[in-house]
Formats: sequence, C-alpha cells, structure tokens
Amino acid sequence: MSVLTQRDLNRATLARPFLLEREDCTVLDAVSHLAGLQAQAPQEPFTGLWSRVGAFTPTELDSLVTGRQVVRTHLMRRTVHLVTATDVLAWRARHDAMLRQRVLSTYRSEPAGIDLDELSTAGLAVMADDQPRTTGELVGALRDRWPTPPSRVLGELLVAALIPMAQLPPRGRWKKTAGVRNLFLSTWLHQPVPQPPADPGDPIGQQLVLRYLTAYGPATTADIRAWSGLAGLPAAVKALRGDLLTYRDERGRLLLDLPDAPRPHADTPAPVRFLPAFDNAILGYQDRSRIIDDPHLGISVAGQRAALVDGRVAAAWTTSDRRLTISPPAHPHPARRARTGDRGPEPGHLHGPAHRHDPNRRIRLTRSTLPAGVPQPNAARFSPLTRATRGYGDIVAQLNSIESTLDLIASA
Repeated sequence: MSVLTQRDLNRATLARPFLLEREDCTVLDAVSHLAGLQAQAPQEPFTGLWSRVGAFTPTELDSLVTGRQVVRTHLMRRTVHLVTATDVLAWRARHDAMLRQRVLSTYRSEPAGIDLDELSTAGLAVMADDQPRTTGELVGALRDRWPTPPSRVLGELLVAALIPMAQLPPRGRWKKTAGVRNLFLSTWLHQPVPQPPADPGDPIGQQLVLRYLTAYGPATTADIRAWSGLAGLPAAVKALRGDLLTYRDERGRLLLDLPDAPRPHADTPAPVRFLPAFDNAILGYQDRSRIIDDPHLGISVAGQRAALVDGRVAAAWTTSDRRLTISPPAHPHPARRARTGDRGPEPGHLHGPAHRHDPNRRIRLTRSTLPAGVPQPNAARFSPLTRATRGYGDIVAQLNSIESTLDLIASA
C-alpha cells in the first residue's frame, strides 16, 4: 500500500478545495464542491470564496442568498454552514440525531424533563404561520408551557436541532449587519425536507463521504467524522470501500480517497492564501497536521483568520479601516507577556505608512492591480523577519501576484 507523506497530503488538501489554484467556476458550483462553508461569522464565506474562485464578486453570493439557492443553517458539527439548497434538503434529516445529541450534550442536565417531541411539535405550530422569528420570539411564544428551562436551552433545541430552520437574509449578505431571523426550511425553499431512505447501506451517508473526499481527501474515517459530526457512517464507508483507493500516512493510518481525485506532486508550488475564520480546510480534519503545526492549533477554533504560506498556516490576519494586519499565529498569554516582557514581533500592516528605514520592505499596489472604483491604497510595511514570523516575507512577495485583489479582505 502506498504511503502519502505529510507534504503529499498538504498538496492534496490545497488542491481539492481550490486553494492551490483558483477555480474558474460559478459561486454556486464552488459552494457545492466544498460541501458548504462554515458560516457562523456571516462575512467569512466571502473571504473563503474570494480565496478560491477566480473573478469572485460578493454580489454573486448575495444573489444566491436572496434567491434561496444557498442557505444558512445548522448542519455539520452543529455549526452554521452556508450550503446549497439542494444539499441541505438532501442532508438535513441525516443530521437530525447528531444535532439533537450535540445540543443535549452541551447543556447536559438543563434539558432534563423536556419532552423533545412535544417541544418540536409546539415549535412547528408556532412557525406554521410562515412568519420569520428570532430565537427569542420563538422561545417567548412557548414560555408558558416551558417556564423553567433557560431560554438559551430551549432556543438551541428549537432552531439548531429539532426544527430544520433557515437563517434569512439580510444576515449573511455582504457588509450587512443583521440578527438571526429563522424560518422553517421547507417554507423558505418551498420544498419539504425528505427523510433519509430506509436503506442499511446509508445512501445519504455515502453521498456525504464522497463529497467530503472530493473536497478534502485523502482522509481517515476519523477525519470524515470530525468534518461532519456524524458518528454513524461505518455502513456508508463499508459500502463504498470497493470503489475507493487506500493509502497509509507516515504514521501508518489508513487513508481513503477517490480514484480520479487530484494528488499533486509534493513539490508543487503553493501560493499565499488568506483563509477566513473557521475554514473547513483546517477544521475539516481530526488530524490537522497536514496544514497546521500543533502549537498553532488554537487559531482554528478561536475564530482567527489564517494566512497560508507554502501551504501551511504561517500567520493570522485581521482587517480594520482598510488595513490588513498580519501577525504571528500564536502569542503568549497577555499575563505571561507582562511577566516576561515578551511583546512578540511587531505585526506588519498593509495600507499603513511606509517603512522609513528599509525601502525593500515597501510594497505599492498600483491602480492596475485594483478594480475600477477601489480607492488607491497607501504603501505597506512589514516588520523584520524573525523565526517566529518566518514566511511574512513570502506573503509580502506574493501580494501583488495574487490573481484577484486585496479589496475584499481589506474591506471585510
């Protein structure tokens, strides 16, 4: 059995979700290919798609959201994902048991005594008028029947587990700030949510496995479980095994993959890529060492955005006032810095004042690199490279060669 090195896995991990090369495809096709994008932070999918799709524009995703072709809903791992309408209708019922269990395990004793079927029926009755509601409004309508449980428990059970809900726009639109308004998913999409077929081979589970491997393989079964949150996929994997290739990683673990999926050479060059918070290229694996080093794992669950250099997480990035700030992916705790005087390396700033002492650290983005109507940015400066910030120079060197522009992330 062939062995895939860590770098082999890294290049496949970049190629599958369009991070090795931007894909010339529609935004709808990209969302489908990725099997959804994690989206509890509503603006993050725009950056995720900008990093993957050639000539991406936010208005295209906005149109899909308002046109009900993509939907914000709780799905994989009980997190809010942006998925196509086709996928959410096919997959939602297959996630029902997991969604319930995750809410119950989160709140432990607090849901005790709640009859979930009764709560679900009551919630559906409230939503039967086809009017969008906030979670608080839905809970308030049921408070007389369930006066004791905390509102957050009832709310999470109703909107994240028991009732398939869509989060309606304007939440999830580009540069729009809006609270969550929920509507029954079948009402929003004008289609019923079907139940999975009673087939021991788990055909919906098989579809999920194949779609995951298409976008994120090669992978172990533990990786598939970490991405989906579903523990009950052995029957699906067993049914597919004859059609899948198998490899070993350098630690001897069994990897599954599709026969015709891209597995680029380990030496394939990888451009700098800016990932949004909670990107599945990082979170979609049980073992994330293919793309991020152990000391930096916190970046993937803390809501920090990551910059990839040579295919690996090398920095965190933020934006404010059209300034892009790149900093090390992990800092000592503030209390520790106060005790030791360790301030860490100075972060670099895009669209800030030019470095006064070293002209080689200046980068100017000319008007030719920006679309019409985007204000001309100022020069940029980056701090001296250190071991902790190794790779920043690569980020700087590649900024002007990125196929799109920095307007999206600088405006996020």
